[in-house]
Amino acid sequence: MAYKNPFAPSTSQPGRGEIDLALLPPSTSVLKTLSYQYPLKLIAPDPAVVYDGSSSEHTTRTVHTVFLLTYGGGLVAGDTIDLHIKLAPTTRLVLLTQGSTKIFKAPSSAKEYRAGQTMTVDLSPGAALCYLPDPVQPFSESSFAQTQRYRLGFDSSADGGTGQLAASLCALDWVSEGRSARGEHWGFWSYVSRNEVYLSPSLFASQTNEPARLKPRDRLLVRDNIILHNGVDGGTVTTAGDILGRMDGLAAVGTLVLCGPVFVALGAFFMDEFADMPRIGAKTWAPAPGNSESELSEQEKWRADRLRQETEDGVLWTAANVRCSVLVKVGAKSVEGARRWLGGMIKREGSIEREFGEGALLCLK
Repeated sequence: MAYKNPFAPSTSQPGRGEIDLALLPPSTSVLKTLSYQYPLKLIAPDPAVVYDGSSSEHTTRTVHTVFLLTYGGGLVAGDTIDLHIKLAPTTRLVLLTQGSTKIFKAPSSAKEYRAGQTMTVDLSPGAALCYLPDPVQPFSESSFAQTQRYRLGFDSSADGGTGQLAASLCALDWVSEGRSARGEHWGFWSYVSRNEVYLSPSLFASQTNEPARLKPRDRLLVRDNIILHNGVDGGTVTTAGDILGRMDGLAAVGTLVLCGPVFVALGAFFMDEFADMPRIGAKTWAPAPGNSESELSEQEKWRADRLRQETEDGVLWTAANVRCSVLVKVGAKSVEGARRWLGGMIKREGSIEREFGEGALLCLK
């Protein structure tokens, strides 16, 4: 007699994960769903309660944190991760890692041996996501490709039609040269990372039970790509398309994406600091020879210290406004230099700590 399994077949897929941050009446945010399959692992500590200093009513907000991990600390050839995240209106989520995401050596540069990751995030109007992970660390002769898609809910009727009730996003995407202590300097076969940000009125429509046929289409705000390829000939890295030769000594490069009302002040801070960077023939904040540093204002002293630190760490950076978003590009001679610069800039402005708590900057300390 043939054995009949009494249990329903599993619908789980390797590498698939889901985070659903919902609201309970009247306004309590809870992790409705937290699921994952190997090689992905998700850890959610107890939520933090952050005091809302912007309110005169001394209110607090609940901030949830989820750590994105992988078994063994990284991905091997052929591993894929597919993570779906959904945030209800007005909720706050911090995504962190517990170390760099390592991409282990692959047997060859063929596409079937490429590790990959896809993350899709839906943020309802008023929700905010702070994603400040450790860098991706591709080992020598590895291949990796990832895509992050963020859909920001938007209520075009808010504030008399000005559309201020929108979701907010802070997302950092950065990569290091590999294991520099073992002599690895951009020796992987390929690294591809794409970040897409969409304005999605349909997410607001879903909250109002609007018929699906009437949902407006998503509008692309930002598409940012990091594409690094080494030339490969018979499985051996060649000088053709050599990444190291194009990096000018940088050991880490990355992009910070800032969108939405929660991060307006932080975006303006980066833009102002970039606009005030010393140019040829323009003012510098270092004291002139023979002058005391005490003659500088507190802000000028901080800028002078920051510029000295940028020189020591070999930091290069730029910032630009792109369709209601701010993109910050940064590179440094070391991972720690990039971490020190990013953490220092964000901490100086202060809004992320106020909105999400000090723990949001864990990976930049």
